[in-house]
Amino acid sequence: MNEFRDFEEELLNNEVAKMGSLNHSLAAGQITGLLFNDDRFTVMPELSLDASNIDLKRFNIKAKEELVPDISVYTEPPPLPDKEVEDDILRVSQMPDLAIEVLSPRQAVGELVRKIKALFALGVKSCWLVIPPNESITIYSKPNVFKLFSTDDTEAIDDIMDIRLPIQKVFRMR
Repeated sequence: MNEFRDFEEELLNNEVAKMGSLNHSLAAGQITGLLFNDDRFTVMPELSLDASNIDLKRFNIKAKEELVPDISVYTEPPPLPDKEVEDDILRVSQMPDLAIEVLSPRQAVGELVRKIKALFALGVKSCWLVIPPNESITIYSKPNVFKLFSTDDTEAIDDIMDIRLPIQKVFRMR
């Protein structure tokens, strides 16, 4: 019973922190759409990743056993559930190649940077931090190695994933 209450509290805290906004939804939707059209990738928004094999307290993260990036991108999709045993997988153990976080109005940049460091510790190869108010994308190739792209740039370039994203399309409605 106590474990369920902890889970419920963690879920509620995450939902309050991640409350979206127009700009958050626009950026996340645009990136998902742009990457979805690339046949090299499987794109999954709001996928729960199993983080039980590391101590998230080390990164000063409130979550206990899972991390949920705004967008997870796989070059090889994670395994499907064994339909004889389960209908779905609640927490995916195979880490994405790319995790993308979009800053929402109720989040702090430092919170997302710590989450990005935890994602690297779990084996993610590349992470993006998208900041809608600044119209910027920071692409991390390692926990403390990054490049900053803004709408002054033509593209956001991720050398690890071989992605060249037209940055203007991320922050603009049609």
